[in-house]
Amino acid sequence: MKFELASAGDLSRIVEIYNQAVLTRQSTADLKPATVQQRQPWFAAHQNNRQRPLWIIKNTDTVVGWMSLSDFYGRPAYQRTAEISLYLDQNYQGHEVGKQALTFLADQITACQVEIVLAFVFSHNKASQHLFRTFGYQRRGHLPEVALLDQRLCDLDILGKDYRRK
Repeated sequence: MKFELASAGDLSRIVEIYNQAVLTRQSTADLKPATVQQRQPWFAAHQNNRQRPLWIIKNTDTVVGWMSLSDFYGRPAYQRTAEISLYLDQNYQGHEVGKQALTFLADQITACQVEIVLAFVFSHNKASQHLFRTFGYQRRGHLPEVALLDQRLCDLDILGKDYRRK
């Protein structure tokens, strides 16, 4: 797998992969698929942003996923903390791509000027829970029944890792 900073031409594929996740109700609280136009402000916030990058994940020339770091809570005192988003095409899930992505992220943390990474993961998303815990993320918070997905109340876990501690 190769990791590259996303360019404008990647946005439609990024949205396509994201929308796969919307339909599964496993990893996002969005209830309707997003459009490329709706995601443009989010995309623009990551462009040329060395501290909050957006990477695409490629298998040869095919974009199979993406990963980003975003501001946590948007206040200056939280600048050393970032939220991770990691989405993989459904055909590449379960093939160790997530492990490669988190390994890549660990090598990028210093350049991003980030020390703490938080992942917001639904409690019922066992695959993502397992992936992040395998990489040393620990539960920092548990928010019971904060999401309503298809008439089902769902819990959200905040998993975190302090990259200052190797």
